[in-house]
Amino acid sequence: MKAIKIGLAGIGRAGWGMHLPEIENCDGKFEVAAACDPIPERLEKIRGRCPGCKTYADFDSMLKDPDFELAVIACRSPEHTDYALKALAAGKLVFLEKPLGTRPGDAKRLRDAAARYPGRLFCRHNRRFEPAFNHILEIIGSGILGEVYEIKLCRHSYQRRDDWQTIVNCDGGQLNNWGPHIIDHALRLLESPVADVWADLKNVAALGDAEDHLKIIVKGENGRIVDLEISGGITLPSPVYAVYGTKGSLVCQDEQDIVLKYLDPKQKLAEGRARPETPPLSGPFGNSEVLKWVRKTIMTEPANGFDGSEIYPSLYDAIRNGKPFPITVEEACQVLDVTFAVKKMCEVKQYSRK
Repeated sequence: MKAIKIGLAGIGRAGWGMHLPEIENCDGKFEVAAACDPIPERLEKIRGRCPGCKTYADFDSMLKDPDFELAVIACRSPEHTDYALKALAAGKLVFLEKPLGTRPGDAKRLRDAAARYPGRLFCRHNRRFEPAFNHILEIIGSGILGEVYEIKLCRHSYQRRDDWQTIVNCDGGQLNNWGPHIIDHALRLLESPVADVWADLKNVAALGDAEDHLKIIVKGENGRIVDLEISGGITLPSPVYAVYGTKGSLVCQDEQDIVLKYLDPKQKLAEGRARPETPPLSGPFGNSEVLKWVRKTIMTEPANGFDGSEIYPSLYDAIRNGKPFPITVEEACQVLDVTFAVKKMCEVKQYSRK
């Protein structure tokens, strides 16, 4: 097994708190050979954590280091696209943290780069591997809910955040923070090209001027709707998932258990049609058919066994073993397409925090 040597750009909450633990759990498949950050104390910390790691104060200097092959881009959001393109041009493989870009032209720049450097750009939509998401995809695919016509995705909390990710000029806001994860889920669950997008952005509790509450409704060409809501201003959270089909529904409150109610597949539904005549004064509004329901609560256990830790092992298999990486650049750029459509149509409504 030949370890993939990494140059880590950014030793902040993403680089230090997310990427490094994931790398360390990969049984030696990766080695942090270089790192850059403008804060000297962070460079000192990573030298202590990753023996032999060379450190640099800026990205351009690190790129000249010939001893790493994979640039992991985990710096601030506005730098993501530029750093990725620089690294590709320097001959490096690239693992790009979300959001992939923050400007309207970034999706095209990344698509062009992926075509120019095929198989060298990888996008970190790590929540594609979440167990609940995968299990719900399986349930939808099984057909027991019938034809799915609407899905609701919610990530709710209440936070009076005051960091840079709440400031518009820093490209903060939930659209760039949680947004890429849940928009990616929405597009996969839509199972169709996008036909229409509606959105609303609000600043409710965060102390900056960027949105901390957003709603996006995406409609597919197949007629299915995905309603997604991300909020730092809701104190009583809604279920994380709700799926509505023509023969049943499911609700997942906390990603641990899935509650299902659907028509018994063994029951043959009676044939009939609606009648235009005036109905009797008493009796049911429906027909006399007795519906048989299946009700159950199951643990979140996708058949593929995903537990959310698969992103770096999948990256290793793609680079060393030639296996397809589960997230394509085009899929990731479609997330940017929706993001920029939302930004174009919305201004952030500001609420008083006094």
